[in-house]
Amino acid sequence: MAYDLVKEQKALHQDLCKKNPVICEWYEQRSQKLELPFYSSFDIRDSGFKVSNVDGNIYPAGFNNICPTDKESSVDLVKRYVDRHYDKVQKILLICEEHTQNAFYWENVSSIQSMIKTAGYQVCLAFPKNFSEPVEVQSSSGKKLQVYSGYPDQLKKISFEPDLVISNNDFSQSNEEWAEKVSYLINPPRELGWYQRKKSRYFKFYNQLVHELSDKVGFDPFMMTVETQVFDHFDLSDEKSLRELKDYVDDFLQRIAKLYLERKIDQKPFVFVKNNSGTYGLAVMKVDDGAQILDWNNKSKKKMKAAKGGREVEEVIIQEGIPTRWVSEGASSEPVIYMIGSDLAGGFLRTHSEKNTTESLNSPGAVFKKLCVSDLNVSVEGSPLENVYGWTAKLGVLAIGQEAHEMGVAFKGYR
Repeated sequence: MAYDLVKEQKALHQDLCKKNPVICEWYEQRSQKLELPFYSSFDIRDSGFKVSNVDGNIYPAGFNNICPTDKESSVDLVKRYVDRHYDKVQKILLICEEHTQNAFYWENVSSIQSMIKTAGYQVCLAFPKNFSEPVEVQSSSGKKLQVYSGYPDQLKKISFEPDLVISNNDFSQSNEEWAEKVSYLINPPRELGWYQRKKSRYFKFYNQLVHELSDKVGFDPFMMTVETQVFDHFDLSDEKSLRELKDYVDDFLQRIAKLYLERKIDQKPFVFVKNNSGTYGLAVMKVDDGAQILDWNNKSKKKMKAAKGGREVEEVIIQEGIPTRWVSEGASSEPVIYMIGSDLAGGFLRTHSEKNTTESLNSPGAVFKKLCVSDLNVSVEGSPLENVYGWTAKLGVLAIGQEAHEMGVAFKGYR
């Protein structure tokens, strides 16, 4: 590529390090005005000419995959977050997803439970469902966990009155019946669930924050943004809708091609068409020519219809595709960064041997490998990539706070 990738990214890292006091002051001022979730995670794509998060998850699974060193340090982050933002918390209810057969998910729950317990709190696992007897589930490493009903009358039977509820359920379904029965402090709030959250809102704020950061540091915001556009009348069964989507995609690709040409980047633009309220990597399709949409076969259409809980996909985003330059043992890879509040908590590499460097890696067959973030910002030469990844994740947390504010979602009891 004509763009000097090594020089540009090294300069970005050095500038972030050099202006760290100024950036941290700006970040602190920004975060104090917002309510930030207990935890979050961010899928990072690094092409060399661009580093950005391409998905922000408010109810992250995968804590079992983060670096062991980071798991240990995360215990202090948990205690600091809870003590800073809530009064007199002793008992925490962890609301879980209801896929009881997913042993890897329960390994994640076990890791979160362990962090909270080690931080000094009592923990009870629950579903947002009404039932009388606990359900026993098993994690991938063989741990057996008891999961109770999250309804207040059922929790009283086991003498567990939570001071705080931490949700690890992404609320693709609204669970209104449960919500009407509880008055607990819940973080992240149910109202930030995928039943009403939009990726487009998140990326609007994320890109705005990149521009603010670039003004402070003095870099081209192109290096950290990810162009995103909404298509709000998506209908797989309507040929007119698909033709209109094709035109949107072609126009979008032309805009990206122009940005690449201006920067002498030798990369063919491509996009991802994604469910605007999607999760788990469902309803995501790579497209590098609008005409491909009109050629979607039944398998492709079935994939674009796939949404958690059987919901219809009615709105999509067209998002700039960022290739990954990470390859681990021959497998395409991408970093995933985890946060607790506004602090970096850990991470891992998501790798996929059957996907190329331009495809989505968040799909069956992915393998997770070690990536520690505990040594961030140690030295300019020692951690140039991780430092930039850390900042795109930190901007992501602020963007979630702005999302919540615009949606009118309050973190009850948050100080």
